[in-house]
Amino acid sequence: MKVEQAAAQLAELGHTTRLKIYRTLVRAGREGLAVSAIQQKLDIPGSTLSHHISRLMKVGLVKQIREGRVLRCEAQYKELDSLIEFLSEECCQGTN
Repeated sequence: MKVEQAAAQLAELGHTTRLKIYRTLVRAGREGLAVSAIQQKLDIPGSTLSHHISRLMKVGLVKQIREGRVLRCEAQYKELDSLIEFLSEECCQGTN
């Protein structure tokens, strides 16, 4: 992972609402959640939620899948693993 990509992902996760959305999706597991379920859990207006999900998708942390009339979001665990690995290897080197 390049430092620019890590910085972009961390910047998006640095927003309280986006971090809550991402945490909710990670806790939901690999099957993800419908947008309506996220909205209900976090009590976020639809347009605001859409904006924040879009930002998380832009940096590859979330993927949306349309299933008929339902729009479902999934955390992208491979990207999360890459970000954690980047932080561990690049930022924690040389520390005890």
